Amino acid sequence: MEFRERDIISIKDFTRAEIDYILETAEAIEPIAKSTSDMLRGKILATLFFEPSTRTRLSFEAAMHKLGGNSIGFAEADMTSVKKGENLADTIRVIENYADIIALRHPLEGAARLAGEFAHIPIINAGSGAEEHPTQAMLDLYTILKERGRINGLNITLVGDLRYGRTVHSLAYALSLYDIRLFLISPELLRMRREVLDVITEKIEVLESASIDEVLPETDVLYMTRIQKERFPDLAEYAKVKGAYRIDLESLKEAKRDLVIMHPLPRVDEIADEVDETPHARYFQQVWNGIVMRMALLALILGATE
Repeated sequence: MEFRERDIISIKDFTRAEIDYILETAEAIEPIAKSTSDMLRGKILATLFFEPSTRTRLSFEAAMHKLGGNSIGFAEADMTSVKKGENLADTIRVIENYADIIALRHPLEGAARLAGEFAHIPIINAGSGAEEHPTQAMLDLYTILKERGRINGLNITLVGDLRYGRTVHSLAYALSLYDIRLFLISPELLRMRREVLDVITEKIEVLESASIDEVLPETDVLYMTRIQKERFPDLAEYAKVKGAYRIDLESLKEAKRDLVIMHPLPRVDEIADEVDETPHARYFQQVWNGIVMRMALLALILGATE
C-alpha cells in the first residue's frame, strides 16, 4: 500500500484494508515508542495549531522526536502573522518551506482540505472545527484492538456531544468499516449529524437513544465525550444539556465486567474520578496510544517504513 507523501484529511479517504495496515504498523512500531529511533532523522514536522490543544499537539511532537526528527510550529495563532491578516493559504505556502510535513488544527470546517490543496508537502488534519479528527479515530481503533483483541463483533456506544464532536464523527466513519453494532447516546439537541448517519447506517446497525442505562448492559466499549461549550453558538442551549451524562461507580453496576471506557479528553464531569481506579478506565492509555499511532503515520507518510 502506498502512504508516502499522502495527506490525512478525512477518515473517509481510507479503506478498511488501509486502516488495518496502519493498525498493524502501529503495533510493529510500538516497541520503538518506548525508546528512540533515527528513522526520521533530518525531517521536520510543523504543528500549526489555531485552536487550543494539549494531547494532539504534544503527541505529534513527541512522536516526531521519538523517530529522530524535529518539530517547529505554534500553539497560539495570535503570536503569528495571522494576527496581521495573513490567510491560511499563505501561511501554508510559507511554512512548507520550513518543514517536510504539517499537522494542522483549525476552528473552521474544511480548513485541512483547503490546506491540502495549496501545500506541496503532506497535510495531517489534527482537528477541523466540529468536522473531523481522523488521527484520533485511528488511535481509538488501536486502543479498542489492543484492549479487546478485536473490533469486529463488538457493541460500541458513543455518548455525549455527537453533533459538534469531531472525534465521534471520524470514529463513527471508521467503525462503519467493521462488523459492529453502534449505539449513539445524546440529548436531542446533540444528535449525530445527518451526513454522518447517512453514511454509517448503510453499512452497520445503528441505534439512537437518549439513555445510557438502556444500552450499558450490552456495551463492550463505552466512548464518553464532554459537552463542548465552545462549539455552541447559543450558550442558553449549552445550559440545557451540560452535565447530561455522567459515569460513576454506581452506574457501572449494570456494566459488563470487561467493559472498556474511553474518552478523547479533556473531560469535565462526565466521568467521575473514582472510575479512574477501575479496570474499565482506558482513557489515559489512549494518550500513550496516540503517540504510537502518530509515530506510525509519520513513518509511513515520510517513507521511513513501507
